[in-house]
Amino acid sequence: MNNNALTRLDALNRALIGFDTMFDTMERRFSNSVGNNYPPHNILKTGENQYEIQIAVTGFEKSEISVQVESNILTVVGEGEESVRHENPEIVYLHRGLATRDFVREFPLAEHIEVTGAEIKNGMLIVKLIRNIPDSAKPRVIDIVQVS
Repeated sequence: MNNNALTRLDALNRALIGFDTMFDTMERRFSNSVGNNYPPHNILKTGENQYEIQIAVTGFEKSEISVQVESNILTVVGEGEESVRHENPEIVYLHRGLATRDFVREFPLAEHIEVTGAEIKNGMLIVKLIRNIPDSAKPRVIDIVQVS
């Protein structure tokens, strides 16, 4: 997005009072997606209301990864020390195709999406989500009575 478009977006944001969270969400999604494909990830629908986010975390220890949810934003952080991962000074990389750099990856969550757990399996961090719509938000049928 160029500076001219950002200026127009800022002006529109100021003009539409009450829509600020929508614009914040759009800005987060845009900044999180452009030029940032690390670490690679998949988003799957595994059932009618079940989802998974699979993130490639090869080279990271469990203790180097954190998963947290705040204000409908799922944040996955990978922070490791290169020296801890490769303690043997005699090892020399002839080719290094596996990236192990630190990362912060954010996923905006839709309303009523809850994180139910996370696990690491075969170098993949799997974050499980479920859509739990409360009864008050579900559509309901209203009985029509006939008045004479």
